Amino acid sequence: MADAQDSTELLSAHVREEIDHWVAKFPEGKQRSAVIAALHAVQHENQGYLTPELMDSVAAYLGLEPIQVYEIATFYSMFETRPCGRHHVSVCTNISCMLRGADDLVAHVEGKLGIRTGESTPDGRIFLKREEECLAACVGAPMMMVDHVYYENLTPDRVDEILDALE
Repeated sequence: MADAQDSTELLSAHVREEIDHWVAKFPEGKQRSAVIAALHAVQHENQGYLTPELMDSVAAYLGLEPIQVYEIATFYSMFETRPCGRHHVSVCTNISCMLRGADDLVAHVEGKLGIRTGESTPDGRIFLKREEECLAACVGAPMMMVDHVYYENLTPDRVDEILDALE
């Protein structure tokens, strides 16, 4: 295994600058607070997913144990640890959305795209994330998030418009 210095060379100058920006926001010795921002920056530059090598690089750069980065990367639904489609689609299926037809919307999206939740389209265009517990837009149920943009009060026709517009 490469030493910590070699490991951090996997991080681009832009990512290191982004991490430094976030580390500076926290008291000295609290660099662990910057892990979420660091992982977000790394994932963005790596076609939407994290590799063990990149997570190790983040840990080395921040002076943390790798497990401290892995536990965050695998806990939060905003991080992916395997290749996936360019556009991330999440349909909320919590109680408010479920009562307003979210289960039917999930089935509609799966049928339209020819994939199941947790899969990407064969062309790598869309990744249908596993069902979300709650996306905190209950008043606009049913809703979905596409690349961190919320769409509320959805119908199958509106979902089709949104998905068809993705390149």
